Amino acid sequence: MKKIEAIIKPFKLDDLKEAFSGLGLHGMTVTEVKGFGRQKGHKEVYRGAEYVVDFIPKVKVEIVANDEQIELIINTIINAVKTGKIGDGKIFVVPVETVCRIRTGERDKEAI
Repeated sequence: MKKIEAIIKPFKLDDLKEAFSGLGLHGMTVTEVKGFGRQKGHKEVYRGAEYVVDFIPKVKVEIVANDEQIELIINTIINAVKTGKIGDGKIFVVPVETVCRIRTGERDKEAI
C-alpha cells in the first residue's frame, strides 16, 4: 500500500474529484495548506500598501491505495490538475505499513 499526497491549486480540486469518481475511487482527505516552491510568492497591494505574500494557498489531497492502483492515480491527478504553468504542484508517494478502520477493526486492503 502507498499514500499519495498531491499538492495542487485550489481551483483544480473539483476537476480532480470528478476524475476520481470516473475511476470509481472513493475516499480522500483534503486539507487547505500554504507554501511555496519555485513560485516564491508574489506582491499585492492592499489599501495603498504593498506587501509580499510568501505563502501561496494550495490544497493537499491524500489517498491511500493498493500498489496496483498507484500509476493510474498519479496519471489521473496529472491529467486532471495540470495547467502547464508554474505552481501546478507536486505528488509524493510514500509507503504505508498498516491501515486500520477504527469502526470495524478491519486492516490493510480491507480497510481501504
